[in-house]
Amino acid sequence: MDDALVTAPAEDALLERVDAALSALIAHDDWLPPACAQADATRYRQYLLHVDAAARYSVVSFVWGPGQGTPIHNHTVWGLIGVLRGAELCTEYAAPGAGALVRQRQHRLERGAIDRVSPTIGDWHAVHNALTEAPSISIHVYGGDIGRIERSLWDEATHSVRPFVSGYANDRPWFAPHEAAR
Repeated sequence: MDDALVTAPAEDALLERVDAALSALIAHDDWLPPACAQADATRYRQYLLHVDAAARYSVVSFVWGPGQGTPIHNHTVWGLIGVLRGAELCTEYAAPGAGALVRQRQHRLERGAIDRVSPTIGDWHAVHNALTEAPSISIHVYGGDIGRIERSLWDEATHSVRPFVSGYANDRPWFAPHEAAR
């Protein structure tokens, strides 16, 4: 990742480099620790796997119980989502304006599929576990410490955006080489 950030500063080139790395990572389902793969009975969980020492990027596992999903939200940074286990259903929306949000498209991501988001290519979506009988897990790479970035949710009742910070289900990253060096 560090090399990709230095050698591919333009977003499209950077996303290509990160896509290749994420594809290699999700090609094998034998590395994610059980502590970062636990579903919750009431809502999806977001586990911080790694955050760059300068918060230039983060790697996160999302664990979706059967039928669980997110509200409509944005990211404010680039991101790639790769399905490690199961399948996800993604509904994309145009950026909010006055009135109701406009749904642009919906697509299903199967195991091994990768999706992209950013303010320049499309940043508003809702994601759900496409499976009704089993959890799904996706690995996300974002251009910032996504659990600490103020982002926005779409409030369907008021047809307006609200700020939110997603946080993480775990207190410390699973892999933190910069902390070990201290």
